[in-house]
Amino acid sequence: MDVKVRVVVLSARIGAGHDGAAAELARRLRALACDVARHDYLDLLPGRLGQRLCDAYHRELEVAPRSWDWLLAAAGTKPLAGLAARASALAGPKLLDALGNSPGLVVSTYPLATQALGELRRRGVLNVPVAAYLTDPAVHRLAVNRFADLHIAPNPRAALAARRFGAPRAVSAQPAVARGFRPAAPGERKRAREKFGLEPEGRFALVLSGSWGVGDVERITIDVAGTGVARPVVVCGRNEALRKRLRRRGFPHVFGWVEDMPRLMRACDVVVQNAGGLTSLEALAAGLPVLTYRCLPGHGRANARALDEMGLVPAVSGPAALADALQVVKAPGLPPGDDPAALLARVAGMREVAVAA
Repeated sequence: MDVKVRVVVLSARIGAGHDGAAAELARRLRALACDVARHDYLDLLPGRLGQRLCDAYHRELEVAPRSWDWLLAAAGTKPLAGLAARASALAGPKLLDALGNSPGLVVSTYPLATQALGELRRRGVLNVPVAAYLTDPAVHRLAVNRFADLHIAPNPRAALAARRFGAPRAVSAQPAVARGFRPAAPGERKRAREKFGLEPEGRFALVLSGSWGVGDVERITIDVAGTGVARPVVVCGRNEALRKRLRRRGFPHVFGWVEDMPRLMRACDVVVQNAGGLTSLEALAAGLPVLTYRCLPGHGRANARALDEMGLVPAVSGPAALADALQVVKAPGLPPGDDPAALLARVAGMREVAVAA
């Protein structure tokens, strides 16, 4: 293609799911000959407001996680969702600067960035195509804006929910999971276990709780070990205090931030997670059975219900059912769907791009 289409991707460092999806979409769009720039929405807010917002959310999940249920439910009502949409436009001046001179497309993977773009479109100061990529299997009202040209959802149920929230066009596509997440080839599991210091024999359950390591991770680890079915391999992300506590309890396979997550997944047999976001989809793409256990309030519970009802990730209700769930060896894999980057390229005017399954 002679002239590259310029695409701006907006994300946020709230956990790692929004950034992970943004990075993979950017990679795929560049492979389609797009010129891609990425920005963090939080950095576009005035002063230190963005970092304070991030810190407050992190602190809430650590100290009062149950309050997140109430706050998310309140933000899902029309009055408060409208207020949040207007407040999101505080990023407007810096956002317009970041967009530069009329990009061919703006993509958001973070709800407040989607609302900010929609508000600019509503005011008539932004006249370029806007697309929202929904990172969660359960859709919240704040992730949808009626001024976006396209909403891409990770499953048909989420696409339907987006349309009910007012999206003029919402389609489902295969989740934007990095290509490193794939089933292990012959011999790879053995080499992966050697790399991470795991015993060559036995069953391992990979315990994941996001990049922040939040939730009842210690209890999850204790319960997994107590079943005797699988040994826990725990990733604490950036939660160094959690890693030290689990080490003191005598758990041998505890990691902090892991750069090569695809290889660690290939070393394990099952994934136990508590949020239902990008981690679940990555594990399914890696060919692992996934289960939700002691999930986070708010979006964690909503995602758990959605994934369970779709038959992709069972939600385990308590320790008594955990042993049976950990013995499941068959993984459903990711549902089929179109390439989301190809859909975005079409929105940007690249009509000749095939939408490959």
